[in-house]
Amino acid sequence: MLELLNQGGLVAWVIVASGLVAVAVFLERVLHLHRARIKSEDFLAGILNNLKRGNVNEAMAICDDTPGPVASIVRTAIVNRAAGLEALRSAIETVGRTEIARMERRLVILATVAQVAPLFGLLGTVVGMIRSLQVMKAQAPLVQAGDVMGGLMQALVTTAAGLAVAVPCYIAFNFLVGKVEKIVIDMERSASDIQAYLTGTNGGGAGEGKAP
Repeated sequence: MLELLNQGGLVAWVIVASGLVAVAVFLERVLHLHRARIKSEDFLAGILNNLKRGNVNEAMAICDDTPGPVASIVRTAIVNRAAGLEALRSAIETVGRTEIARMERRLVILATVAQVAPLFGLLGTVVGMIRSLQVMKAQAPLVQAGDVMGGLMQALVTTAAGLAVAVPCYIAFNFLVGKVEKIVIDMERSASDIQAYLTGTNGGGAGEGKAP
């Protein structure tokens, strides 16, 4: 493998380096999103039970001890429960946007590598072909196959490396985007339910009446 990469030249090593960065980003984001995903229905049921009993501090403590954006949104709603419907909704939306941005952090790196790696591969292909043509021009009309093989190998190795990095990065990016979307759905559902309970509206069926 190292011999092939050496034949691919500097461009091949650049592609490999970008792939290693993408792997590190993917693993970090997977762990982050795994911690952020909770059983939102069970969590919200526990919060509402405490609010119905008037245990606001206990509900806040549960939110503080629970990781993830759902807990952050519910905590924000409880803190702003007396601020009025519009202020409550605005506070929830602000926190929601912040949490989504936090979950999507560094995903752009994966998308960039998925798009750029094939272009680096194409660059390596062009460089390799130019290298082969220069050899052919210098040794014409008696050109040996072995003399042009180096450039052809560089072209093939960089093309293969670019595709080998780009395809997994594209899959990884879409995998993480899917995880983020699932958490966003939980966030929206929890925000609707806690807002419905705190304002006494029938928006989510999570509770009746207004929290103390």
